[in-house]
Formats: sequence, C-alpha cells, structure tokens
Amino acid sequence: MSEISLSYFEYTQAMAALGWQIELGADEAICDVPINRYDSDGGPSLKALKFGKDSNIAPAKAIPDILPKTQSAPDVSALMASKAKTLGELKNAMGVFDLCALKEGARNLVFADGIPDAPVMVIGEAPGRDEDIQGKPFVGPAGQLLDKMFASIGMSRLGDENTPLYITNVIPWRPPQNRDPNIEEITMMLPFLQKHIELVAPKLLVLMGNTACKAVLGATGITRMRGNWAEAFGVPVMPMFHPAALLRDPLKKREAWLDLQDIRKRLQANDD
Repeated sequence: MSEISLSYFEYTQAMAALGWQIELGADEAICDVPINRYDSDGGPSLKALKFGKDSNIAPAKAIPDILPKTQSAPDVSALMASKAKTLGELKNAMGVFDLCALKEGARNLVFADGIPDAPVMVIGEAPGRDEDIQGKPFVGPAGQLLDKMFASIGMSRLGDENTPLYITNVIPWRPPQNRDPNIEEITMMLPFLQKHIELVAPKLLVLMGNTACKAVLGATGITRMRGNWAEAFGVPVMPMFHPAALLRDPLKKREAWLDLQDIRKRLQANDD
C-alpha cells in the first residue's frame, strides 16, 4: 500500500471514530489534558481531572462515606437536600453530588440567577451551551427572549426598579447535545429542586416547557397545560411555552402574552 493511500486510510478511520464519538454525545473537548482510553489501566478518570492550573490535583471526595452504599441516587439527593438550610448550602450540596452522569460532561453547575426573595420563580429544563459556559440559566437567545417577556410585565432578574424575578432549572448540568433530560435524571435531581423552591418561598411558580411540568406537576403536554393554573408544593403554578419554542414558532407568542398577563394579574391580586 502506498504512503498516500495509507494516509487516506488513516484519515477516514480517524473521521469515522470522531463521528462515532459525536453520535455518543461527545461534542466538545472539555479537559486540559488528553485521556488515552487504550491504556491498560484505563487512564486517569474524569473525576481525577480539574481545569486550569491545578489539573493534576484530585478533588475531594464528594459524597461522605457515612451514606449507605445501598441507597439510590434519589435517596442520596433527598438526604443531601434536606440538610441544606440556605441557598448557599444547597448550591454546595448540588456541587458535590456526583451520582448524576451529566455532571461529568458539563463545564459548570448552573444553579440560579436573579433575586432570591423574588415573588416569582421561573423553572426551566436544563442548561444549554451558553448557560454551561457562563454558569447561569437562560443567558442564550431563549434567555434574552425570556428577559424581554417578563420586562413587558414589569419584572426583571436584575434587581432594578422592576418586580424582581428568580430563575433556575430542573437540571443544573447541560445534557449532551442539548437533549431533553430523561426521567431518571429528573427524579434524581427533584429533591434539590423541591428544596430550592422551599428556600426561595416564591408566591408563584412559572414552569417553562414540558420538562419543568414533568418534574413539578408530574405531567406533560404543554400545549394543553399552558395558561391553566395548577398547584405544587403549596404554590400556584403557571405552565408556559418555553422561550425556545417561541423562537421556533413565533405564532405561539400570542398565548405566551396572555399567560404573562395572567401572571401579572395573579401577582397583583396576591398583593391586594
């Protein structure tokens, strides 16, 4: 075989291997050093790697040894969430919770944004690429639309003269290729979300899209559910189309505007 044909063969093999990794969800290189998966010992694990200057320093053990090994992931998350007394403690607990595989492929824990004592808490589904990079929810195109939507009824996450807003997600880590979180991931992280709602104690919850509805209300079908008040965790709940859905189908903005007006009326009624 000639040198040229051998080089072409190696190229096609490499491209096939790359395509296979992308199909598995490995769409970004996130480590500072390469990992040779063909080493006899499997090479260093992702948990033993850190980003930046301290890439060779192993992290502290995440889940204490006092937790029974037989406990399921939702049991562990429920126990860890129950011990959090502040939002800071809850964020730290989520940060060391390592039973969710999504954490391994994410850059940052996306906890929340906005004003913690806001009367309205918005719950999305999971971070996308922009959110994963910045470590904040709803900062990409959908987030910019969300800010405009709530600004239209005098609400903002910035803590300015508008009514304050608080924003979080069901899942704090970006799923590969922005896929929808599955039921196991939602169930695993639900105790943290429930504790999050308890600590913020909002007057209203706004659920953006099917994933948030599945987690909080145990149901899906956002086209049918949107605009209809429900209740969860003792708080009134308004399901709405996700801003990303409005970007894909601008005709849905009419329904979203009606829902926003209903949220404003409900909030004003609570203040009276």
